Amino acid sequence: MEALIHNNKHSVVYGRKTIDFSLFYYDRKTMEIAVHPDSTVIVKAPVQSDIILIKKKILKRARWILRQLNYFKQFNPKTPDRCYVTGETHLYLGKQYRLKLAEGPENSVKLSRGIFHINCRSEPTSVISKKLLNRWYLEKADLQFAESMDRCWQKFNGLGIGKPKLSIKRMQKRWGSLSNKGTVTLNTDLIRAPKECIDYVVTHELCHLKYHDHSTEFYKLLDSVIPGWEKIKHKLELGMV
Repeated sequence: MEALIHNNKHSVVYGRKTIDFSLFYYDRKTMEIAVHPDSTVIVKAPVQSDIILIKKKILKRARWILRQLNYFKQFNPKTPDRCYVTGETHLYLGKQYRLKLAEGPENSVKLSRGIFHINCRSEPTSVISKKLLNRWYLEKADLQFAESMDRCWQKFNGLGIGKPKLSIKRMQKRWGSLSNKGTVTLNTDLIRAPKECIDYVVTHELCHLKYHDHSTEFYKLLDSVIPGWEKIKHKLELGMV
């Protein structure tokens, strides 16, 4: 179905909040409002719909729209800038570990007795230690995220959908995403979160294989496969600051 696009950028004011939305006209009978993970609000309206009536309908759904926008904020990584120096703490699977930098025969990272031992062939610097630790995180993410996918997928086997591919990369604004081709991408930094939080993000994206929006059906599915997900989401939000 092809959209008829005019000036499609609009906004409404609800209390102290401004809701920006993109409006597209379609040959359809009803209006649809969708909130996407990148915090965009997309409205699909029947051709010849009056913009005033459209805005009135959006205002009626304003509380729901703002709730969805707030929900997506959980995926924004909030980790403060790190200096990568001896004594600084860094997370791994939800636990804090201190860094200990030293000069050694080879570049390496080892986690032992609550300490990240980072050895550098030359004099250790924050630049080198950051590079080495990030490489170590990526190696662990490959392993832990694959295990999480296997754990979570067991609950989706009977839904008639194919198991997605898994991709890992550093992202600025998301903990996870699902592409149009069905690939689940996880943020490398998620390796710092507890395993149950990783499983929550994976499960959230797997639910999108069945329901692409955050509809009632989506939340029913999420509730059924991971009861109490709200508490885990909250733990992720608070634990990654």
